[in-house]
Amino acid sequence: MKLIKKLYEWVLSWADKPSGPTALGIMSTAEASFFPIPPDVLLIPLALGKREKSYQFALICSIGSIIGAIIGYGIGYWAWWTSAGNFSGFAQFFFDHIPGFSYDGFSRIKSLYEEYNFLIVFTAGFTPIPFKLFTVSAGAFEINFGLFILASIVSRSARFFLVAGLIKKYGEPIREFIDNYFNLIALAFTVLLIGGFLLIKFIV
Repeated sequence: MKLIKKLYEWVLSWADKPSGPTALGIMSTAEASFFPIPPDVLLIPLALGKREKSYQFALICSIGSIIGAIIGYGIGYWAWWTSAGNFSGFAQFFFDHIPGFSYDGFSRIKSLYEEYNFLIVFTAGFTPIPFKLFTVSAGAFEINFGLFILASIVSRSARFFLVAGLIKKYGEPIREFIDNYFNLIALAFTVLLIGGFLLIKFIV
């Protein structure tokens, strides 16, 4: 936990630097494949500091996150298994050292992909569920790459532009709301969305 806190503080330190937007892009890319701190942590103070550039920062976040999703997919596709079908040493490193990765979680994801496909990637991209776990596993289980990218683009862009839009319109007063309730609202919205699809599936 101390390491995560130090990483969190280090990420925040970039908000007051001219290279903050560059750091945001790099962090968004890394977070989608291995980095434990979500880019919202830096997106929010950057957008508050320059509200007129809020959407620009959201675009940087979105592009970086999609690039990271492709990298994560590549990790799972090319480096996750041995020729015998066992976890590789690289995969073992992720399980041992990357927050969000676990054997139990990884084994459950395959069945989720088989049942929900697009929706499960969207859920991971839009909500606080660790996105990197789903990008890597998508490659490991050879999920349809086109659908994976489409779901990643829609979900990550929706999340980051929604945060940026709230900040651009309301400024500092919305910060506490985002910190306390945004993830809950994102989860609720996703549950309703999936529920709607399941209802349609059941009716049809």
